[in-house]
Amino acid sequence: MTSPELRPAALDETALADVRRLEESLGTPVVAYEPESPFAELSEAQLAEVRRVETALGVRLLAYRP
Repeated sequence: MTSPELRPAALDETALADVRRLEESLGTPVVAYEPESPFAELSEAQLAEVRRVETALGVRLLAYRP
């Protein structure tokens, strides 16, 4: 299985400053990715099922687009 293709976003100085302010506010690093997502768009019912299984297994699950 290959990893999803997440690409870092190309930010101008203004956007980068916004991200840095957010990092300071949160106290943690933040990474900006391009808006294209490899993850599946799930309905509320599907998301609820994913969360149910996560809780049952004690893991974090990610659903990818086919």
